[in-house]
Amino acid sequence: MIASGDSTQTNTSGSNTAIEGGYTSSSATTFQSGSSSNTTSTSNNSSNIKSAPPTSSAPPLTNGIDTCAFSLTGGVQTFGFGVSAGHTYVEENCQRIKNARELNTLGMKVSAVALLCQDPSVFTSMMSAGTPCPFDGKIGAEAKKLWLEYPELRPDYMAFQEREKAIKLNKANAKQKIYDRYIEEAKK
Repeated sequence: MIASGDSTQTNTSGSNTAIEGGYTSSSATTFQSGSSSNTTSTSNNSSNIKSAPPTSSAPPLTNGIDTCAFSLTGGVQTFGFGVSAGHTYVEENCQRIKNARELNTLGMKVSAVALLCQDPSVFTSMMSAGTPCPFDGKIGAEAKKLWLEYPELRPDYMAFQEREKAIKLNKANAKQKIYDRYIEEAKK
């Protein structure tokens, strides 16, 4: 039982009631030997503690486990005012892989590979493996020839240019080393 600020309560032996706030309490105990004890106490408690604000809730925006979307949400709550917001993003490479998997399931293998080849790292690995990505419906050697003819259309064009420069520089250095060795041998 919780007593209000100006209430009076009499406790009897065995009673263990918690009382919060201001209260007045009296107790009287009679002993068998004829002696008695009377106790009176008064207590006033006050508190200036503010309660915590309600919590803000920002649930995730994506639903399900087979999705290429992820969300970023957040919320702020103060006394009397709260706000939450969120935004959903689609991960392009994940979407590309799912679409390629569906195309492959439908029996469109070249189309599935062409879709995956839009990723520069996949394109580079396919070319390095000797299996060039399709080019306007052409595959194999025909596709490789077209990719070499139109390198600016490659998804890995910037990396391709750097690689080509390194190869040319290495070849030039190798030719220079051979020439230098030839001259050294001729001087002997």
